[in-house]
Amino acid sequence: MLLFRWAILLLLLVAGVCFVFYAGTGQLKYRRIGWIVLKWTLIAALGFFAVLIAERVA
Repeated sequence: MLLFRWAILLLLLVAGVCFVFYAGTGQLKYRRIGWIVLKWTLIAALGFFAVLIAERVA
């Protein structure tokens, strides 16, 4: 569980760095990569927390 939390934190950091690169360079590829990483990180995090909630309920 700790490993999964660190992975989510690291992916959020990667998305943030991509957005900083976009702000610094203006290249659209960094914004696109940042949105993709952010989207899949949030989907994975929601799935992880859904499993935790399901374990508590059952």
